[in-house]
Amino acid sequence: MTKILLVDDDTTFCLMLKTWLSKRNFEVDEVFSCEAALKSLTAHQYDVVLTDLRLPDKDGIFLLKNIKATHPATQVILMTGYADIQTAVESIKAGAFDYVSKPVIPEEILKKIEDAVAKKNPAIQQKTETKEDISYIKGTSEQADKLYEYIQLVAPTQMTVLITGESGSGKEYIARLIHERSKRKNGPFVAVDCGAIPKELAASEFFGHIKGAFTGAVSDKTGYFVSASGGTIFLDEIGNLSYEIQVQLLRALEERKVKPVGSNKEIDFDVRIISATNENLTKAVAEGKFREDLYHRLNEFSLKALSLRERPEDIIVFANHFLSKSNEELDKNVIGFEDKVIRIFKKYAWPGNLREMRNVVKRATLLCKTAFITENDIPAELLATSENTADDFSSRREKNELELIKEALAKCNNNKSEAARLLKIDRKTLYNRLKHYSLE
Repeated sequence: MTKILLVDDDTTFCLMLKTWLSKRNFEVDEVFSCEAALKSLTAHQYDVVLTDLRLPDKDGIFLLKNIKATHPATQVILMTGYADIQTAVESIKAGAFDYVSKPVIPEEILKKIEDAVAKKNPAIQQKTETKEDISYIKGTSEQADKLYEYIQLVAPTQMTVLITGESGSGKEYIARLIHERSKRKNGPFVAVDCGAIPKELAASEFFGHIKGAFTGAVSDKTGYFVSASGGTIFLDEIGNLSYEIQVQLLRALEERKVKPVGSNKEIDFDVRIISATNENLTKAVAEGKFREDLYHRLNEFSLKALSLRERPEDIIVFANHFLSKSNEELDKNVIGFEDKVIRIFKKYAWPGNLREMRNVVKRATLLCKTAFITENDIPAELLATSENTADDFSSRREKNELELIKEALAKCNNNKSEAARLLKIDRKTLYNRLKHYSLE
């Protein structure tokens, strides 16, 4: 059983996360200071340490450096509400496996823990795929049938696939299904959020580095492409890569070799590329922001993830799926939705697509005190917009988006990187929306 040490002075958060992880068969100890963590590390062996950056006595970087000096095999993941590029660079260079920003999303933490354990013990790599990770709900609409048909056709091939679609529309689920139906299904599936990788670390993350390549490179690092060899690499939000990394990525794809940072030796890799974006890459190519040769290399076959507005027949299919998942996670037994709630769901535009619906249903399941979810259990914005028609969807969506962006910037003291994380979007998308609303 994977043993985890959770270090955070927020006792309520510790209890919540410990309970959530324990239900997923992890053994979790919690402490509330750096000193207590060091004592616990002396007495016990841990696979992963989850530590907050801000602790009452010392900071998480201090704890990280001590762990890597005394327990080099233990993987460390930093949690911080103040995450920025400088923190990422410092923590990664000091030996952290990864970092996440608060408020922490449990599913995100779970994925990073599984990746950290797989990295610590390569023999179990890619056995961390859970049933939930690769679940794909096809739906019953004609559009869903056509999309599924295309997935079935392209999956057994070696073609590179570009998946487009709105944020929250399930692009990664499509990528995972393609991998599961491919000849590479027994190989690794490595998902990379290109929008979350700081520019300074991109080359090291993608291609690896050797010990001593830069300050803080205390050991060799295997990059994503070599880690995914024999399987599939999923490059999410590919449009956010810098031009310099685009050049290096194109060269790697053409030669099927990578050169780790600081090394003179090239390493062969064998991966299938699936990429995704919520941006218009054709427009980005025309504007010179994305290399045309790389675009064609990635776009041998394209798929469009459907928004919920494009598949209204599937809305209740997904709602029932998320209800089943929420019952399981929250240990509840809600039977279904009242008819009025179903009508509201069908009228609502779902600008956040599947991700928004999942959160709405999970919240409603938690609040529900009867056998069926009622209108009292769902957010007020669904009730307000359910009376409107879809004709003014664009204007309402922009108004809501503008308010959310303003609120996030205010909460983060105008720190755009932190605001982007709070909004669950990448920095480039935020900058584009700021320009659109003349908020720069």
